[in-house]
Amino acid sequence: MTKLLSPPKSKVLFLGNEAIARGALEAGVHVATGYPGTPSSEVIESLAPVARERNLYVEWSVNEKVAIEVAAAASFAGLRSMAVMKQNGVNVASDFLLHLTASGTRGGLVLVSCEDPGALSSVNEGESRYFARMLEMPLLEPADFQEAKDLTKWAFELSEQIGNVVMLRSVTRMSHASGNVICGKLPAKSRQAKFEYDGSVMDSSRGPMISTPVVAKHLLHQQKLKVVEDLFEKSPFNRYIGPAKPELLIITGSACFLYSEEAVEMLGLQKKVGILKLATTWPLPPALLTKHLLKTDKILIIEEVMPFLEENVKVLAAGMISQMSGKTFYGKMDQTLPAAGELNPDIVADALGRIMKVKRQMFPAGYAAELKNAAALIPAREQTFCAGCPHRASFWNIHNAIALDGRKGFVCGDIGCYSMAALSPATGYHTMPTLHSMGSGTGLASGFAKLTQFGLDKPILTVCGDSTFYHAVIPALINAQHNRADITFIVLDNAGTAMTGFQPHPGLAVSALKEAVPAVDIAAICTAIGAKVAVSDPFDLAATGKILTSFLAEKGSVKVLILRQACALSPEKKGRKQFDVMVNETLCLGDACGCNRLCTRIFRCPALTWDRSKRKAVVDEVICAGCGVCASICPQKAIVKE
Repeated sequence: MTKLLSPPKSKVLFLGNEAIARGALEAGVHVATGYPGTPSSEVIESLAPVARERNLYVEWSVNEKVAIEVAAAASFAGLRSMAVMKQNGVNVASDFLLHLTASGTRGGLVLVSCEDPGALSSVNEGESRYFARMLEMPLLEPADFQEAKDLTKWAFELSEQIGNVVMLRSVTRMSHASGNVICGKLPAKSRQAKFEYDGSVMDSSRGPMISTPVVAKHLLHQQKLKVVEDLFEKSPFNRYIGPAKPELLIITGSACFLYSEEAVEMLGLQKKVGILKLATTWPLPPALLTKHLLKTDKILIIEEVMPFLEENVKVLAAGMISQMSGKTFYGKMDQTLPAAGELNPDIVADALGRIMKVKRQMFPAGYAAELKNAAALIPAREQTFCAGCPHRASFWNIHNAIALDGRKGFVCGDIGCYSMAALSPATGYHTMPTLHSMGSGTGLASGFAKLTQFGLDKPILTVCGDSTFYHAVIPALINAQHNRADITFIVLDNAGTAMTGFQPHPGLAVSALKEAVPAVDIAAICTAIGAKVAVSDPFDLAATGKILTSFLAEKGSVKVLILRQACALSPEKKGRKQFDVMVNETLCLGDACGCNRLCTRIFRCPALTWDRSKRKAVVDEVICAGCGVCASICPQKAIVKE
């Protein structure tokens, strides 16, 4: 039995995302959807293996907007559902969410947004709490692993009580850390789906699920928020710890509560500093806030990343100016805390010490010097593609084709493992000067290609991954084809959503539930819109280079090249080598070759190293994935594949 189905009252070590998944099961969730994105992926991945046993429908949707739409359909039919995504995904889903909060819901519907302060695995650290305020959704933020489970369960109950979607926000340090959780009961019965739509337009339980009449439904929605506000006032998930009359009040939530607790203890301020931990962060419970704000004249608000909580607390305080005069607020706005990046107990303790004029006990004398000396011994490591990664071969081909063309073309890209092509020569050979959201590379390329009348006459290329193609690229590609944009569009098809754990996408013949499903062919879609299409193996440098060179020379149309090769870390390839690769030391001339160590200085596969004593290249057999591409790039033919 999977630990997600542990019996009631058992104490289980759960990843934060597993705790969220368990909370959904205890709430009786029927449908769970999402799009893979770190740090959110494990919620869906935890639910999929228990789907049959618990009679769930679990889906990796084509993108986040579709995920929330599929979940909403279940809610409209009276079932409990959830949609899971990372912070970028809420942007994608927001168009439908704007309508959904207006139409309302029926069965409990929870939107789980797992966010990434510090951009540990993202290309931005944007957050979605502002969507909760803008779209008027209740916002819940768990502060520990038990609360992640319990608050998720309550989120479904709250959603049904108010007839609208509820947002649950986690962060990387919550989603990807682990803690003990005491399990509750799993429901024995499942609901039957029933969608009714014959009632009046204002009847949210029996009428059509639409957002009109807009003003009337908006007013109704705001009445629901007043109900939420009253419920939040009494919520047991909000709590205060500390003295009755603190010198300083900390207002915080999410993982920052744990940082705050530790910082107060580090400085020995338990008798002087109180902490108000809020799990219900939008709308704020005004009576609860007022009660604690009146206890002291100094308030520190600790949160990640933007000053969302700080803004809302100050707005509330401004509405009671006569009671709040003389109070000093500290936080991100006055730079007491950094305005960007992830927080930690040290950063919080430093800010707290400055306010309270308490000197923190630092490291022992000489510790910093010893740490600096030790750091100097650690070899420098740079981000790079894995050994055997098809993207290294793809960008090698792309770089060489652009160089051979001679017009200084460039590549527009987006998010994926291939984002590293925007970085150092160890990854993408300086080929990708734009990097934005999923699918944006193709839209940008379409735009650049129409600037010839203004003097921009360069080859324009764009790349995307196979999962990204289905998620967001198709509209941009159709736009390029319809407007006759002269671009070379390259799909880096590595047979799965590789960056987040090889979750399936519509190009594969398997679903999240491991069921056989029809695969949707990328080449067929591109051919159907009228583009010229070719397919190649990026490991075949000669064939791929020939196609790329001809595509760059061809003007006036969209050319599509699908570079198809599975990721070296994919389950079907991991541990299997196509070739045994080695260096023939008699042929390797090292520095005397004239190639200036092309293999280890430029190509830079991690499996290729430079033996300083022999002054020759060496293949690390443990790391080598056996793709054999390095044998193709060695001018001396000293690298051999068998």
